[in-house]
Amino acid sequence: MNGGGPHGGLVYHGTGEVARGPVGDLPPPPPWRTFTGRGDATRPDDDGGEGDRRVGGVRSVRRTPHPDEVAMVNAALRLRRPLLVTGAPGTGKSSLAYLVARELGLGPVLRWPVTSRTTLRDGLYLYDAIGRVQAAGAGDPDAGIGDYIHLGALGTALLPYGLPRVLLIDELDKGDIDLPNDLLNVFEEGEYDIPELVRHAKHQADVRVLTADRGHTATVSHGSVRCREFPVVIITSNGEREFTPAFLRRCLRLHVRQPGREQLGEMVAVHFGDARGVDIARLIADFLAHRDEVGTVSADQLLNAVHLATSGAYEPDEEWAELLKAIWHPLTEAG
Repeated sequence: MNGGGPHGGLVYHGTGEVARGPVGDLPPPPPWRTFTGRGDATRPDDDGGEGDRRVGGVRSVRRTPHPDEVAMVNAALRLRRPLLVTGAPGTGKSSLAYLVARELGLGPVLRWPVTSRTTLRDGLYLYDAIGRVQAAGAGDPDAGIGDYIHLGALGTALLPYGLPRVLLIDELDKGDIDLPNDLLNVFEEGEYDIPELVRHAKHQADVRVLTADRGHTATVSHGSVRCREFPVVIITSNGEREFTPAFLRRCLRLHVRQPGREQLGEMVAVHFGDARGVDIARLIADFLAHRDEVGTVSADQLLNAVHLATSGAYEPDEEWAELLKAIWHPLTEAG
């Protein structure tokens, strides 16, 4: 992974450092993962602070990535394949998407949270047919069909950008049993159709539609969207369901372990700085001992405790110890 040339080294290092600008040319994809989308789409210049909120805003702290993280992210970037990230709740699976976007300068993460009612079309686009009929009935001459089509996170990620977008498909295992297989063709072909615009193409070939980026739009030609650069797709799963071999074949896999003492210390540092007046090392030690006793607890629960400790409203007494037990409630059964 340390070869020479512009594409010989690592693209992603996992240190949490912020890119000064978008990543340069990515390594070339395999021939079978080359896409030819054309058109234009606008995107925000920055993420509006979302990355800082998700992974911390103190930029001077270098992060130690999870084992295998750097290798698997770089493999996904080179192969243009989705990365399926598994692990216990609260281990930072979703944060990986924000780390990649921030380090490579790829702009805001497009997040698609999955529930039991989520369908593939929800991720691709929504068409407000009722709103269009109402506008027509009201005699609105300026309302075209594009005003009533709103691309979802997945649909936006597949627009023909010059640089890939980062797409987070969060908790795919919570979705309908058919949803992962419904994604297969989209992942393989990097494209989808909007039937309403396909039918409309005989009247108007190019239609400007809304995207998942608030205030931004894209042109769709003849009702078809095809990517130019396959997005950096991070899919998270808490292990509530097994995926089919056909789906797993199209993904790379990364299992995130629970963070250790060093990683927890870095998480606290990037969110709180040096947190003067609070014995962070003792708090982390107590957290780890509690985790060993009760089973899975999340790093977010530790950050909640640090925030309360740094607020100055609590003293390290018996009441504080009981409060910590309540904050650090187990997410799974012990053992």
